[in-house]
Amino acid sequence: MLIKLSSSALKQTRWYEYGIRFALGGLATVLAGLIGAYFGRSVGGLFLALPAIFCASATLVENHERQTKEKACLSGRRRGQQAAALDAAGAALGSIGLVAFAAAFHIVVPTSIAAAFVAAMVAWAIVSVVAWWLRRKLRTVSGRPQSESWRRSVRGRSLS
Repeated sequence: MLIKLSSSALKQTRWYEYGIRFALGGLATVLAGLIGAYFGRSVGGLFLALPAIFCASATLVENHERQTKEKACLSGRRRGQQAAALDAAGAALGSIGLVAFAAAFHIVVPTSIAAAFVAAMVAWAIVSVVAWWLRRKLRTVSGRPQSESWRRSVRGRSLS
């Protein structure tokens, strides 16, 4: 499976959905700032590390998938839930990368701020890609790894 960038999702998203994401992300950031002002920077930083727009993103992903299936006269409830769950799995993997970013930055920052940012970005990229790769390799169904033939048989079916 190749990872690629697709602009088709940008065409499917309405302007107000971007506004919702922006507003909720900003609200989460302001809330983290207030928590940081009251409890200290360390605690506030923990809240900033949370995916700020995840809730809005998961809701919008579920809604898009459900509507796509309903346009084809199918029930899209399950498909929407599965798409949101996949989005959540990606956010969890990204959070593992954020931990690596924070650790690398903390270790290198006494030496140089610029080097700390570079090291942190490299650590985030490596850990995130390795986490994604491990999830792909270790994903199981009923306790057994998915076989290629099982995946091929499922690709042809439509999820409702």
